[in-house]
Amino acid sequence: MFTKELYQYFIKKETPFYYYDMELLRESLEKLKQASGKYNYEVHYAIKANANDYILEMIKNFGFGADCVSGNEVKKAVETGISPEKIVFSGVGKSDNEILYAIDKSIFSFNSESIEEIEVINEWGNKKHKIVPVSLRLNPDIDAITHKYLTTGLPENKFGIPLQFLDNVIQNVQQMENIKLVGIHFHIGSQIRELSPYIELCEKVNSIQDVLFEKYKIIPDHINLGGGLGINYEDPDSELIPDFNNFFGTIHQHLKLRKNQKIHFELGRSVVGQVGSLISRVLYIKKGLNKNFMILDAGMTDLIRPALYGAQHKIQNISKPEAQIINYKYDVVGPVCESSDSFDDNVMLPMTSRGDLVAIRSTGAYGEIMVSQYTLRDKPGTLYSDKIKFDKSIPKKSNLK
Repeated sequence: MFTKELYQYFIKKETPFYYYDMELLRESLEKLKQASGKYNYEVHYAIKANANDYILEMIKNFGFGADCVSGNEVKKAVETGISPEKIVFSGVGKSDNEILYAIDKSIFSFNSESIEEIEVINEWGNKKHKIVPVSLRLNPDIDAITHKYLTTGLPENKFGIPLQFLDNVIQNVQQMENIKLVGIHFHIGSQIRELSPYIELCEKVNSIQDVLFEKYKIIPDHINLGGGLGINYEDPDSELIPDFNNFFGTIHQHLKLRKNQKIHFELGRSVVGQVGSLISRVLYIKKGLNKNFMILDAGMTDLIRPALYGAQHKIQNISKPEAQIINYKYDVVGPVCESSDSFDDNVMLPMTSRGDLVAIRSTGAYGEIMVSQYTLRDKPGTLYSDKIKFDKSIPKKSNLK
């Protein structure tokens, strides 16, 4: 991924910065479109993964919709040129202003997570003289086999309507004059690397569909299975693009559809995760009593995932790609005045020196979007592979791996 000429370009730039491989993004989008199109599945890109303007523009150009979890994300999708007919709006706490904006834009569906929210949407629909499309986000009680902070489909999670409340919700919604029930929605978690939770979800959806039809003669127009498909953080180069064919094929095999029903997905991390790397410069190698600290100029303000829930990213010294000996152990940390400002412990790398460039991989999702300016730090910059103009005097042959 990091050629010699790219390294020579990086070393002249102020760090830290996010580097996006736009050719990889294009290839990922092409494979996603082909795999989902095989079954006529509809994909809404989850904007919360990365809302970078240039990235969103490319995603929009491939014809994908948007999955939004805030009013500003709905605005961002509209401003990017994504058709409101391809925008879904999720979230447990939609404000009145957010609801009004989405109603005014006539979005495809509100993914509603409580009867209390649907009542408010109905009131505003009545005031606006509009029938508002709503999908019920149900909590299916399924373990996504992921980090506890990334699971969303268990009873202890705040998300979705418990299945035990389904009868009451249906009965109430059927009495609301400004609500049109158009679908059912699920999202069981994020960074899911096994397909078994999705198989379990399909089976649960099949049984819910049976209940909806037998008891209420309801056949939803669409079923939204959410997202959550994970990526390979440990060895990104071995799996730069997730196996979308296997993912969608598994859903097709296990989900039973009624006539004319359409399936929707909300993928984010799997689309952009491997596209980004955070490039940082080594400030110091600090010797401790029992360990060596590699202090970077990037910190938790630039990439919060490790500090927030112990996420691990592959860390590479791209200044020394040809080093044969990788037997130096470092705790890789940032400069922020917090003990949690650490990217990883006991990372094995070649001998590293002040000024070396380090790449923290797989940061295309939940990296730049979660940047903060705590301690008044500057925000990191951005570089795009297809906007770089190389010095022709630099050799182009050598690969850095």
